[in-house]
Parts: sequence; C-alpha cells; structure tokens
Amino acid sequence: MSLPSPSLAKLFSQVLAGNKPIDDLVEAIQALPIEQRFSSDSVSSGLDTREMPMPEPKLDSIGREEKQIHVTPGATVDLGRKSRCGFGEVIYGEGKDAELIARIIDSQLDCGQNALVTRLCCEDAELLLGRFPKAFYNSSARTLRVSSSDCKKVSYLDATQAADQIHAAVVTAGSTDRDVAEEVSETLEWMGVPQTRFEDIGVAGPQRLIGALPTLKKASVVVVAAGMEGALPAVVGGYLSVPIFAIPTSVGYGANFGGLSALLSMLNTCASSVAVVNIDSGFKGGYLAGLVANQLIQMEKEFMESIQDSN
Repeated sequence: MSLPSPSLAKLFSQVLAGNKPIDDLVEAIQALPIEQRFSSDSVSSGLDTREMPMPEPKLDSIGREEKQIHVTPGATVDLGRKSRCGFGEVIYGEGKDAELIARIIDSQLDCGQNALVTRLCCEDAELLLGRFPKAFYNSSARTLRVSSSDCKKVSYLDATQAADQIHAAVVTAGSTDRDVAEEVSETLEWMGVPQTRFEDIGVAGPQRLIGALPTLKKASVVVVAAGMEGALPAVVGGYLSVPIFAIPTSVGYGANFGGLSALLSMLNTCASSVAVVNIDSGFKGGYLAGLVANQLIQMEKEFMESIQDSN
C-alpha cells in the first residue's frame, strides 16, 4: 500500500523514528477524504511502506555505547543504564573489595548518578564511608546509598501524607522479616519513591492486617516480605487492587528449607495480583515496586504540566 502524499509519508517516517506522536498521524489520516484512507489505488508518493527502511535508533538513548561505559580494573561500569532503563546500575557488594566498589561509585558520581550498593558488609562499609562521607549505610539492609549531597535516613509517609501522594507500601509478616524490608526501603529511597511501612501484620493475627487496610489501600504498589508458610501476600492480594510483589524470606523452622517453602507457597497463590521474586531479595522487590510507582509519578507530573500549559 502506498501513502497518498509525500507529506503523509514524511509524517509516517517521523512517527516511526519517535520524533512525532502517533496522534499526529491519526489526525492526518482522518483529515483525508474517506476514499483515500484505505485505497491501494490512491496517488502514490513513490514511497511504499513495505519498502521503507527502519529509522536509525536515537543516539542519545541507545547509541554511542563506547561513551556509556567506564572500564576500571575488575569492572566495566554500565553508565548508559540510566538513560536506557530509568535508573543506574546497582552495585552488588558481596565478593567485591572496597577499593573496586569505590572506583565504580566514583565513575557513577562523575556522571551525575547516585549509587546504590547492596549486600555490603560492615567492614567494607566503614572503609567506604571514610571515602564518601555523605553516604548512608544501613547495617540491617546491608546497603549503601551514595550521592553528591547528603544521603538521609529513610523517612516514611504518615496516613495523611499517604492519602495525597503516589507511593509504595512495604509490609512485613513478622518482625524477623525486617532486614529484607529494610533492603526494600533503601532501594525505594534510592529511586526517589515515597513509601509507607507496615510491620508484623502476618496472618496469625488477622486483625492486624484489617487495622492497616485503610492506609494500605492508598498505596499504588505493595511489597510484602514473609517467611514461614508465606501466606500474607495472598491475603493482602485479596483486599487490594494494585500490584503486589511478594518476597519469600528464609525465616522459619526446618521445613521452611531456607525460604523454599514460602517461595513455593507464594508461586502457587491464587491471588492474581501477586508476583514473586527470589528468596530474601529485598532489592528486586523494591526495584520492581519502584518502577511501577515511578511510572505513575511521571504520568501525574506530565498531566499536571499539561494542565498548566493549557491555562
């Protein structure tokens, strides 16, 4: 099929390249006489859509790969990840010495990116804090956040604030799931996502969850950490209409099998809104929740800006 005019062909190419919104193309097609919209016999511009080459990718998003990495002994740092994925590369600290981690952090800070280190032991954290005095180390989460400005302790929204902001909720079934929840919270803080916290509201005391529901229902996404039989995410999923990321924890007696029983229970849940990450993987649960919340925050921001522009 040929496009009916050179101007429409050009607009079509611009939409494919991502330089024009598809709404512009739809409006242009709707403005055509009805007989030209779908006719294969219409006047040809000489540009057949079946033969159109795909547009070159934008260099600012996925090009210039050689400038989006930093090579240091022991690591090749992916500095382009933030432009591609929205957030920078996260440093897995276990198995890396403090000097290597410091060099990776330096490369990120030099590019204006904040750093997050997970699974970092206290000894290495102490060395890194000496080098990056504005950083914040959470010994429970075993995470280090580093920025060019002072990194503060995680703060949580109260019920009133939660009613007015898009945010993520972090929930633990028991107090011993707290370390995993701390990793969730530190990840969300690094991503700039507001959050609330609900601790020790597992299924053995169902009235605790019922009491938390009025505030919990205000969240746009929820992360639930639970060990033992791992039942809480499914129960929460029965009350809420938002995505729930379940984290099985290695809390429990022998038949818990280091979190495996909780993992299998969560994977077999009949609550449709529950997705499951790896055992004790607070970072992954927090990151996924942060992506969901961040998309909503950006959409809200763009919507408010469009209203202001229209006024």
